[in-house]
Amino acid sequence: QVQLVASGGGTVQVGGSLTLSCQGSGNLFSNYCMGWFRQAPGKDREAVAQIGGSGATTYIDSVKGRFTISRNNGKKIMTLQMNSLSPEDTGMYFCGRTPSYWCRSDFSGSWSWGQGTQVTVTS
Repeated sequence: QVQLVASGGGTVQVGGSLTLSCQGSGNLFSNYCMGWFRQAPGKDREAVAQIGGSGATTYIDSVKGRFTISRNNGKKIMTLQMNSLSPEDTGMYFCGRTPSYWCRSDFSGSWSWGQGTQVTVTS
């Protein structure tokens, strides 16, 4: 069983940057599609970015060119580098995994999440 612990959130000003990390565990980390999701107050959780076991990535349109997802299977860590942050990026960010080597382009799957880390962007 893979457990996920997210960290790196905080409060930044518009245009700032943050790097989120997700520490995984278990022997099957490299076999999973991993991803970041976020949830703003009063809104549903939404997908942000995902990375498959091969390293193939998918982003939602609003973060393309600003966010970069990566993974280090040896260290069982997934990161999300976030640049040019805007207030619309504010929310609780969750790292998740789905038991599939390949990610689905629509972010569907049997996702499991760890606890979140709060990101707040102030203007």
